[in-house]
Amino acid sequence: MESYYKMAENIKQLEDDLWDAADSLREGSRLSSQEYCMPVLGLIYLRYAYTRFKFVEKEIQKTLPCRNGVYPKIEAKDFRAKSAIFLPENAQYNYLLQHSADGTLSKAVDDAMIAIETECHELSGILPKNYQTIFKGQDSLLKELLRIFDNSALDDIQDDVIGRIYEYFLNKFAKNIASDDGVFFTPKSLVRMIVNIIQPQKGYVLDPACGSGGMFVSSGDFVNANGLNATDKLSFFGQEKVEFNAKLCKMNMAVHGLNAKIVWGESANTFYNDAHKLEGKCDYVMANPPFNVNKVKYEAALNAGRLPFGLPGYNEKTKEIGNANYLWISYFYAYLNETGRAGFVMASSATDSQHADRDIRKKLVETGDVDVILSVGNNFFYTLSLPCTLWFFDKGKKDELKDKVLFIDARNYFTVVDRNLNEWTKWQMKNLTSIVHLYRGEKEKYSAVINDYCNHFHEIAEQFSSRDMAYELGKCKKAADFTKIKESIEKEIQNIQEEQKQCETEFDRREAEALKTGDKKTANQAKRDKKKAHQVLEGLLSEINKVLAVANDALWLSEKFGKGKYADVAGLCKIATRAEIAEKNYSLTPGAYVGVAEVQEEDENFEERMKEIHKELNTLQNESNDLMAKINANLKELGLEV
Repeated sequence: MESYYKMAENIKQLEDDLWDAADSLREGSRLSSQEYCMPVLGLIYLRYAYTRFKFVEKEIQKTLPCRNGVYPKIEAKDFRAKSAIFLPENAQYNYLLQHSADGTLSKAVDDAMIAIETECHELSGILPKNYQTIFKGQDSLLKELLRIFDNSALDDIQDDVIGRIYEYFLNKFAKNIASDDGVFFTPKSLVRMIVNIIQPQKGYVLDPACGSGGMFVSSGDFVNANGLNATDKLSFFGQEKVEFNAKLCKMNMAVHGLNAKIVWGESANTFYNDAHKLEGKCDYVMANPPFNVNKVKYEAALNAGRLPFGLPGYNEKTKEIGNANYLWISYFYAYLNETGRAGFVMASSATDSQHADRDIRKKLVETGDVDVILSVGNNFFYTLSLPCTLWFFDKGKKDELKDKVLFIDARNYFTVVDRNLNEWTKWQMKNLTSIVHLYRGEKEKYSAVINDYCNHFHEIAEQFSSRDMAYELGKCKKAADFTKIKESIEKEIQNIQEEQKQCETEFDRREAEALKTGDKKTANQAKRDKKKAHQVLEGLLSEINKVLAVANDALWLSEKFGKGKYADVAGLCKIATRAEIAEKNYSLTPGAYVGVAEVQEEDENFEERMKEIHKELNTLQNESNDLMAKINANLKELGLEV
């Protein structure tokens, strides 16, 4: 059985390899990330379109009569009947791969994009068609990019590997371009948390600041994962002022086989326009709007409506709203139908801002529709280090919850990706969502997460069948087993560390004995064997530490909520009544309600932490050296050697 973690790492490795190859070409081309972004994503779309074309072609072929091994010619109308795009020969990826790089490849790619837009009016004017300009005189570079994405792993349409690759590239470009302080791309952790708590099932989904469409894609994934068809169940509507982002959104939706009505340009400025006329009609509203926008025109916003609680404060002299956070908050509420849910990212300062904002917040709380407020820690955005807050409204709350709001302070619960970025793992998201499930009385969903943990340990037990801890992993049946699992994993780690010491001692002994006799060949072999053994055991430790991380998350959840009954947890979560919120001047800051957790004794391994710090210092030093080398090379080109 292939390692459970190895399978995930294989896809991750594919993502990294494809990105490294494509980005190295960008550096060689001297194109900026902004220039390079859309053409590369366009090529990924071409690869997706071809993969889906071949998949649907086979499905259609199964329904056609075959005579002497020959099938009737498949036509465009056959694809339309399957809600799929028919690709003319010149738009098929293999045709472009076989095209010689004689100066006409870039034109061939442009022609392929035009052919697809002709077949699919939804994509008209969306796909990039500037390859002749971007890759002028560099068809060999374009050919290499096409080759990079000619990877058999991208043929698996069922697991949406190519959709993951697209999102991964979009993510990487977002970090490189660093556009609009994080508005350009909402990190997947936040998107998925919003979707997990909103739990879309069917109806209208609106994102009035849709960016590249992450909320839509994640909503589709959520519905599909529950055995339904997102295309049939959800209707997506988006507004995006920036045309570049809107086109990314349309392509993102196409890559994932979803349809959406997206409006962009000035008519999509949500402050002044309800482009889809959806006030009071939406089942779900999700967004990551730009924070703290100022100079919004007071009269234009007033005339645009969607203000159930009135306008936020504005400057009498300039007739401008000083901070538009509560415009967004009002819009999100106004778009909901009588049972609709909203989830959105908001600046942390909005939870207790004063004056007109406080008055709007009071009216909002008094509706009984504020559902959950969740504080997020620093460094969740690629270009914004400040914390934020996730807000959730639910007009269809159960009567027993109408007087209550769940506050969660998750500022200290996350996984460090690197020194500039934090995120929630899959299990951490399950844990935080479980708190919401228990607050809503959905004990069966909490139990399902406990079962997910047990099933996970069962699945990976075979991978570690030769290790002592496999016994505890394999017999896990309930939350009470998680402590034993953690203990067995920690003991296993100690055993491996002892094995490492013994291996090092043994190979050092062999090397020393060989050197005494002057046998350099044997000494060098002992050194190589020591290195190999170290690598094998380090790899094993790495995988076991991943299992330990899951065990820690399993314990984090089960120790707090036992067999599935909600309880306030100091420093983490609290259910507050509207009266309690009124006592705190209608503040919606989770920290004001959950209090502070008891200080735990420091159990961090000092030696391991010092290794991490040393490794990070080495990384910083290497980055510094690389940067200095590039600066010197550039100065040399300018004849300014130092």
